Amino acid sequence: QVQLVESGGGLVQPGGSLRLSCAASGSIFSINVRGWYRQAPGKQRELVASITSSDTTNYADSVKGRFTISRDNAKNTVYLQMNNVKPEDTAVYYCYARSIALQVYWGQGTQVTVSS
Repeated sequence: QVQLVESGGGLVQPGGSLRLSCAASGSIFSINVRGWYRQAPGKQRELVASITSSDTTNYADSVKGRFTISRDNAKNTVYLQMNNVKPEDTAVYYCYARSIALQVYWGQGTQVTVSS
């Protein structure tokens, strides 16, 4: 089992920045992909960004050039740096981890609200 705990959400003005963190514990040796999804009200959950154990990254087109995913192996933590945020970035952001056996684990979600 893998446990994921997110932090860093909140209210931010358009054009501002926010950093989300996702700390993992448990059987993390089995994990080879980590990342973030988000779900806005009335919309489907969508992939925001992911990073593999070999540091290959992938981003949704809507966040390319604004968001950066990174990881600190010593802290078992993945980060999502969000810059130049827009109102359409408002959503609940979910951290996830996928094992080599394709088991997916989810965090509890953290609310990000972009508003002036």
